[in-house]
Amino acid sequence: MTLDENISFRGARREDAETVYNITKASIDGLARASYSPDQIENWMGERTPAFYEELIAKGRMTVCLRAGIVVGFVDSEPGEVTRLFVLPEAAGIGLGRRLLEIGIAQARLGHDGPVRLEATINAEGFYQKHGFRSIGRGYFSHGFGGEPIEIVHMELCDSPGAVKQL
Repeated sequence: MTLDENISFRGARREDAETVYNITKASIDGLARASYSPDQIENWMGERTPAFYEELIAKGRMTVCLRAGIVVGFVDSEPGEVTRLFVLPEAAGIGLGRRLLEIGIAQARLGHDGPVRLEATINAEGFYQKHGFRSIGRGYFSHGFGGEPIEIVHMELCDSPGAVKQL
């Protein structure tokens, strides 16, 4: 499948906060389950609420993807880093992630001359490699829930043919 004419992108709005929160939860539950334990999936969000995403949206660096007018994914970046990229499981595999990644990289390059980095989940490592990133190390994150730490992959965008560089 490929992107169709029903796909659009726009800056996230304050009223998108709950939807973005729900997309994050659904994406973790539906796309990361094979790579992480049930405890990790259950506790992934820690004590985050839609208010956490409302604060991110207020910074003006989040872009949402709409399919037929419904938000189905988003990307958030800061200078030098793509910080979050999530799509609903039912919207995965049709090119939305790639398009969101292109937008995120462009945003991460604004005001930044060095490499673009990100922290990928284990299940997403191959996706990012396919789009020009290379693994540079591994680590863990925890949202203070006291559960099992969640393994992540530190990645950096390569400046090689096929690397996603701009919109």
